[in-house]
Amino acid sequence: MSTVVDRRKRDTHRRQIETLAVELRRLGGNLLLNHQREAERLGLNPTDSRAVSILIETGPIPAGRLAELMNLTTGAVTGVLDRLEAADLVRRESDTEDRRRVLVVPAEEGKAARETERLFGPLAVSFGALVRSYSEEQLELILDFVTRTSALLREETAEEPSVQEV
Repeated sequence: MSTVVDRRKRDTHRRQIETLAVELRRLGGNLLLNHQREAERLGLNPTDSRAVSILIETGPIPAGRLAELMNLTTGAVTGVLDRLEAADLVRRESDTEDRRRVLVVPAEEGKAARETERLFGPLAVSFGALVRSYSEEQLELILDFVTRTSALLREETAEEPSVQEV
């Protein structure tokens, strides 16, 4: 009799894993669509928006490092920075330690952060309510899963450095 119970548990576990895989693909697609929509609202393309997101997280960084984090050539990052500078979301400064190097600095007074907050604020409120609906233990499990999944994705795309490696 225990073999029937064991088989049901294995079947249930297999179905849960399959459902999770489907939902993770949907989540990834929905994240991309949302990010693209918000980038368009800022008058940016998704690549430019990604640069803004990285800069909000890192603060000022060398242009070459931004290129590495985005897995772009320095020439491509120059185009991104031209557009972001024209939108008054970043500025370029000479690095005081190495004047040959250019630092990319988010706009003064946090314009990039404010614009991002204006667009993502409603989603952040909804997300906050969702997260608060979980217990501390559930959040620990979710955080572990997301952290380990993120690490797995970084390993799979090892040629693209992680923002955490800044």
